[in-house]
Amino acid sequence: MAEQGTHEPLAGGSNPPSATNPLTPDGLAAALARGTDALVIPDGASIVLAVSGGPDSMALLHGAAVAGPDRHWRLTVAHLDHGLRPDSADDATFVTDVAAALSLPTEVRRTDVAALARSEGRSIEDAGREARYRFLHEVAPDGALIATAHTADDAAETVLMNLMRGSGLAGVRGIPPRRGRVIRPLLGERRATLRALLDAAAIDYRLDPSNDDPAFLRNRIRGELLPMLEDLRPGAVDRIGQFARLAADDDALLGEIAAAELARRTTAEGELDWHDPPGPALGRRVLRLAIGEAAPSAERLEALLRAAGGDRGGARVELGGGRTATVEGRRIRIG
Repeated sequence: MAEQGTHEPLAGGSNPPSATNPLTPDGLAAALARGTDALVIPDGASIVLAVSGGPDSMALLHGAAVAGPDRHWRLTVAHLDHGLRPDSADDATFVTDVAAALSLPTEVRRTDVAALARSEGRSIEDAGREARYRFLHEVAPDGALIATAHTADDAAETVLMNLMRGSGLAGVRGIPPRRGRVIRPLLGERRATLRALLDAAAIDYRLDPSNDDPAFLRNRIRGELLPMLEDLRPGAVDRIGQFARLAADDDALLGEIAAAELARRTTAEGELDWHDPPGPALGRRVLRLAIGEAAPSAERLEALLRAAGGDRGGARVELGGGRTATVEGRRIRIG
């Protein structure tokens, strides 16, 4: 891993549009303002912008650059080079040059994501996502927000991916507008709309050919499934987003109920009293809360639920991560 730190302009960039064309992306600033107003982002906030160089992140960058001065935001551009393509360093140069033309400081780092995936036993996509968020949290000062360029299309893709994986309610919440200090001000915007605004303002962006690789499930959902759904029912992406928001509300409510139920069932000895077991939906949630992170697999959770509600005593269930649950006399001990 090679860190390059905060940058001044680099030579030989990819024609940063703001250096040669008037910057007039008013529509991008309006789109960003809709999101930041909904998230109640205060004036004077310090915000790290996650910018890959692709269209969505360039919409984030240029929208923030226009809207930022009036809001007195302190902006920093952050770019992680995943090292997965021979020309990936060109993306870093492009982003750094555009940021410099906008008088914004840049943090750039290169990470060998393929090696990270091998060492941590992750997929390339998962390793890249994990590396990005590690990087963003490391470069963001205390109290700073981190803005990513996720769109309504990204949220719909995530819901469909998780449905196909057999996810429960938590997985179909989609992408939250805010999690901790990570904010997603463009989550209500469509990808095609942002690209049209970029093109109208003559703003360049980079296209990653790996986004068209059908080997990745998300790419096939993006390129095949979502267009088909939109053809069958125009506005499908927006309706999936509406479903995700409703699911998030329901999931939050059930989480509160489960937390209260867990507190009620926890004994002075730290065991769970499973006499008069709750229904399966509530029982799963109570057990997940009791076990904590990382959550066990669905199969292990179901095995514990069956053991806890059964007549046999002395059952023992492996939960993964070196944790076990023992069931004795309708009491559950997790350790």
